Amino acid sequence: MSFSSEIKEELSKLNTLNNKDTVKAEFIGYLLSSNIIINGNKIKYSTENEYNINRFNKLLKNLNINYKIEIQGKIYIIEFKNNIDFSEIIISDNILEIQDLEIKNKSENYLKAIVRGAYLGSGSLNNPNTKYHLEIILSTLKNAKYIANILNNSGMKVKFLTRKKGYSIYIKDGEEISKLLAFIGTNNSVLKYEEIRVVKETRNNINRLVNCETANLNKTVNAAVKQIDAINKIKRKKKFENLPENLKEIANVRIKNPDASLVEIGNMLKKPVGKSGVNYRLKRLVEISEDLV
Repeated sequence: MSFSSEIKEELSKLNTLNNKDTVKAEFIGYLLSSNIIINGNKIKYSTENEYNINRFNKLLKNLNINYKIEIQGKIYIIEFKNNIDFSEIIISDNILEIQDLEIKNKSENYLKAIVRGAYLGSGSLNNPNTKYHLEIILSTLKNAKYIANILNNSGMKVKFLTRKKGYSIYIKDGEEISKLLAFIGTNNSVLKYEEIRVVKETRNNINRLVNCETANLNKTVNAAVKQIDAINKIKRKKKFENLPENLKEIANVRIKNPDASLVEIGNMLKKPVGKSGVNYRLKRLVEISEDLV
C-alpha cells in the first residue's frame, strides 16, 4: 500500500462523525474537489481509492442523504440527488463552489474537517522517500483559494497550479506537509512521515559531507601533484640550486611527503610556519616553474 493510501485509510477511520457540523464540513470539502461531477439532478463522486469512498459513504449516511454506489472497472462511483441545501456552497455552471472565502467565524474543527474532506476527495502525497509533494485538486480557483486560505491562516504555505481538471494547491516542503497531515488529524501517519523525513535528511547530510570531503581531498591531491611537478621541472632545468633556502627546504619536504597537508608540511620545517606561509612558498615554486621555458 502506498503512503498516500495509508493516510487515507487512517482518515477514513477517524472517529469524528458524532458532530454534525464537522460531518457537514468534511462533506463540503469533498464537494469542492475535482472528482465531483454534476449531471442534471445528480451529483457523482468517483475515485479509485476504497478509503475515499468508504468515508464519503459514512458522511452521506450521517447526513441522511440517500445514495447508491457502483463500480466501473477500478473506479468507485457514488451518486446522490442534487438537492443539497447548504448556505456555504452554490452551483455555478454545473460546478459546486464555495460561497464565501471568509473563514474567521468558523471553528478550528470545522476548518480542519473541510480540508480533510478536500484531501480525501482529491488529494495525493508522493512517497516521502523519493520526494516531498502533497497536492489537492479543487474544481474551481475559488475553491482552491478557500482551502489555501484555511491553510495559510493556520501557518502553512501553499502554492497554486492550474490542472486540466481544475486548480491545485500543493506543498513541496517536508515540514509544511507534516503540518498539514497533523492539521487534518493523521497522527499515526505524521509520526511515520517524520521518521522517514529524519532518516532521509540525515542520509542527505551524510552524503553532502562525504561529497564535500571527497572534493576537498581531490583538491588537495591535485594541488600536491602540481607542486611536485613544478619542483621536478625546476630540478630538470638545473635551477633548483638557485632557489632561496626557504624554498629549497619546503620543496624537499614536499617531495618526501607527497600526501602531507599544508599544516603537516609547515610543522616539518626547521622553523615551523603556518598554513598560509606554506601555501605561499609552494605557490611561489609553481610560479617559478611556469616561467621556465
